Amino acid sequence: MNVGVCYFPEHWPAERAEADVERMAEAGIEYVRMGEFAWSRFEPEPGEFEFDWLERAVDLVGEYGMQAVLCTPTAAPPKWLVDEHPDILQAEADGTTRQYGGRRHYCFNSPTYRRETRRIVGALAERFADHPAVAGWQTDNEYGCHGTLRCYCDDCASAFRGWLRETYGDVETLNGRWGTAFWSQELNSFAQADPPRHTAADHHPSRLLDYYRFCSDSAVEYNRIQTRLLREADDDWFVTHNFMSHYGELDAYDVCADLDFASWDSYPTGHVQERREHVSEAEYRAGNPDNLGLDHDLYRSATGEPFWVMEQQPGDINWPPYSPQPAAGAMRLWAQYAAAHGADVVSYFRWRRCLTGQEQYHAGLLERDGEPDAGYHDASDAAAEFDDIGGERDADDGESLAVPDADVALLHSYDDLWALGIEPMTPDFDYWLHVETYYAALRERSVGVDVVRPTADLSGYDAAVAPSLYLADDDLADALGSYVEGGGELLVGMRSGVKDPYNKLHDAPQPGPLATLVGATVDDHESVPDSLESGVVVDGERFDARVWNEWLSPADDGAEVVARYDGGRADGEAAVVRNAVGEGAATYVGTWPGEELARTLVGDVLDRAGVETTDPLPAGVRLANRGGLTWVANFSADPVPVDAPDGATWHVGDDAVDPYDVAVTDAAPSSLAFGDRPNDA
Repeated sequence: MNVGVCYFPEHWPAERAEADVERMAEAGIEYVRMGEFAWSRFEPEPGEFEFDWLERAVDLVGEYGMQAVLCTPTAAPPKWLVDEHPDILQAEADGTTRQYGGRRHYCFNSPTYRRETRRIVGALAERFADHPAVAGWQTDNEYGCHGTLRCYCDDCASAFRGWLRETYGDVETLNGRWGTAFWSQELNSFAQADPPRHTAADHHPSRLLDYYRFCSDSAVEYNRIQTRLLREADDDWFVTHNFMSHYGELDAYDVCADLDFASWDSYPTGHVQERREHVSEAEYRAGNPDNLGLDHDLYRSATGEPFWVMEQQPGDINWPPYSPQPAAGAMRLWAQYAAAHGADVVSYFRWRRCLTGQEQYHAGLLERDGEPDAGYHDASDAAAEFDDIGGERDADDGESLAVPDADVALLHSYDDLWALGIEPMTPDFDYWLHVETYYAALRERSVGVDVVRPTADLSGYDAAVAPSLYLADDDLADALGSYVEGGGELLVGMRSGVKDPYNKLHDAPQPGPLATLVGATVDDHESVPDSLESGVVVDGERFDARVWNEWLSPADDGAEVVARYDGGRADGEAAVVRNAVGEGAATYVGTWPGEELARTLVGDVLDRAGVETTDPLPAGVRLANRGGLTWVANFSADPVPVDAPDGATWHVGDDAVDPYDVAVTDAAPSSLAFGDRPNDA
């Protein structure tokens, strides 16, 4: 476990570089990321490369005992390239060109830009191949940031037609799969297939879904151009990419197939504002541990390897609606929490607050005058603690901290996310928040979670939770059925088995091919605004139900009813059912459960699966276990006393965890107990 930092030597006088690098080393930093937006400095004129300034910085990093992570600069093509080749620019759905002036204004499918990418990446890779201080590379920067994953230009139109031809073979098959007889949308040839540009009414949902798939595949293919060039130059380098929090337009699993490990950019006080309408005081100061943990576990699970946080929030930031100063110690808490979930490096963004450009209101580890800010001290403390933990483990058994173990799989699908986003059927439905509901119920019981595709091999998991399997076919049903028959406990959430993989309704009652597995069908459904009261009763106790209700009809020899609706149009109808299949069982939840109901339903699944858990943790507190160590992370504004077994060793902190603080012990999560502070998020 190490600390890194993002550094932009091109922003500062060259004579300052050594003082900066020396100070980084003094702070305990191990990795220095550079070069991600520097194309105009690398190539100020076409074909005239200037890499000496970066090589001097890389040399210094090596001289002071650190390692460099270099970035391909393709996220920000320079003005001269745009002027020479305006065809590289993206187009909005209404035809508006996304002009030069910001970043990410290039098209993934532009043949010109792909050629220019090969040229600049190839030149950089050749220059730094075999440099002893270069550990690896980050490709580009945050694919899709600023809503730029989907382009609608002529190059994309041409590439989309080729993608459809390869996918369907002939246009008759496409018409059948999509169902283009609706609104006279039948195509006579692939040449007639256009991107879903601005139109008078909604686009065909099957066309939209395939365009979203195509756009994601285009970014994957573009990224592959870069990874291949880098590995050809030096196969000792690692190659990664920095993803974003809860980013839905790009299939991260597909991108990760070409990476050594995943990285992502963590800004907890900003992300919680993006995802939640109501943000608590503690969340404004430190973010939400489950909002944060879901991203950690997703990007770790995407490769099965330890991940990196390539950009860690260092203080106040410039882009969310509000930018309160993080709580004292929060930047250290975030680093430790990332490590607990499997991060090997946490790299703070950035070294020093920038004096120019669009990010002047984004903090750095150093303030504008070069003096340490709060983040500097937190980063230095985290680095020292990481060294202590690593040193103690080396002394004990010489083992490194492995990827955290997981007993439960959380099934997550970009295809489902896209299809549900095309037809959400209520403004209150949000795929990520629905997933977080179940994730939080698992994590508050201290359960290790892998976030995986629905098609993943589930045989190694005691239980699996699938918040929404919206697009389902017989193959998926058969695989899940085999898992349950073999003893797996499966929970399936609402809006599952609604459509086939081409975004068409099944010609059988929902949940379509999953009906036999869950032992029930959906008689009807409704979206539920807050003004319509909705509740569910389980064992005589009433819980809130919200957003979406499906009333279920168990088969004659099928599922038992676990919960029924109380009040409203669905009064008395089955809301939750459980179906025994072989050695296991499948539970179907027909509503979006509130926190208490999710806690009850998930707890039942965990108990039936025999998963070792804790009692529900206090609000804002999470435990995570990695390599035999347990992190106690307190994201709340209240102190947390911990009751640990006699003889437990505290590697960081002790059994009194302050607000926004963290402690690390060798005691197992199930052996720890907490006070009576209620779990009232």
